[in-house]
Amino acid sequence: MEKNTYREERSVAGLFSELTREMSSLVRHEVALAKAEMSEKAHQATTGVTSLAVGGMVTFASILVLLFSAVYALAQVVELWLAALIVGLIVLVVGVVMLQKGRSNLKAKNLVPHRTMKTMREDKSFAKDHIRST
Repeated sequence: MEKNTYREERSVAGLFSELTREMSSLVRHEVALAKAEMSEKAHQATTGVTSLAVGGMVTFASILVLLFSAVYALAQVVELWLAALIVGLIVLVVGVVMLQKGRSNLKAKNLVPHRTMKTMREDKSFAKDHIRST
């Protein structure tokens, strides 16, 4: 009987050892996934900031064009000011669209590593279930 108990203890010890190795490997993989996802999110943030900067410059340029068209319209009322006004409004719309796109890319919910969080919750649940069953 003693030999059988020793084998069972050794088997349980072996199982815990294997579980420890597997959990360690799993954690390493999760860290690698988190790094990759955060790199992706950093790229997304960089793109958002770039869009905001370019959108701001385009909006500024449109304001200059709109101001120029207003000055030109007051100086002489002809068809040329209307063309400058239309161009200024189009540039303004483009700038506003770019600003909105950049702002939406920088929202906190877009920068959270959702996949990593989900897999870590699944791993935690798996580990708890596995420990309970042993």
